[in-house]
Amino acid sequence: MEMGLLWHDDSKLDFAIKVLEAAERYEQKYGTPPNCCYVHPESLPDDRPLTNGIKVVVSPAVLPNHFWIGIRLGPRLREAQG
Repeated sequence: MEMGLLWHDDSKLDFAIKVLEAAERYEQKYGTPPNCCYVHPESLPDDRPLTNGIKVVVSPAVLPNHFWIGIRLGPRLREAQG
């Protein structure tokens, strides 16, 4: 993912709801739904909740309670844009 929306949520809401709220804001802002969300390892619950087709990726580069959400391009799409 080269560009995304950084969303902060330190509330007590369920993890899946946090991802879906970030996705909703991303779609409002950019006009297309996201397909990927990077989160800090400590932010991901053990049960890997369903997130409506949004792939959740663990990254220590993302701060706790932050969600970096956007569109992850596959290799073919990256080449086509290239």
